[in-house]
Amino acid sequence: MLDEISLKILKILQKKARIPNVEVARQVDMAPSAVLERIRKLEQKGFIDGYEVRLNPDKFKRNLVAFITIVTNAREAVMLTGKQLTLIPEIQEVHHITGEDGFLAKIRVSDVTELGKLIQDKILKIAGVEKTHTAIVMSTFKETARIQIDTPNIV
Repeated sequence: MLDEISLKILKILQKKARIPNVEVARQVDMAPSAVLERIRKLEQKGFIDGYEVRLNPDKFKRNLVAFITIVTNAREAVMLTGKQLTLIPEIQEVHHITGEDGFLAKIRVSDVTELGKLIQDKILKIAGVEKTHTAIVMSTFKETARIQIDTPNIV
């Protein structure tokens, strides 16, 4: 179980993963060495999966975001199809969803031409993929990987 200090540390790290350890220690009123030890334990126990840098998609001409529902005809090949989808670099997220036995994928590409090629040349070539439905994002109001940290929900 996590105590209030560990929860506070997690909240601080979620806002800014590159915050200096000394600053985290100051905010939770602990010694930097004690904070570092807590962070290591949180990593070891799996509360922290890793650290990522968020790049500006505009600088890399990856302005188009789309969500693609991928309908499959092979229920028994869900794991294989899911793993094949994760190998496509343009796909940022892959979720197995309820409904028509398929997946929801979030992709980021440069334009609709690249989107079309991605669907035709990569996604539809995966064995078991029957069809796709695509929704292109017009504008984004919120995009984050942060999760809400509530004490009662922690395992």
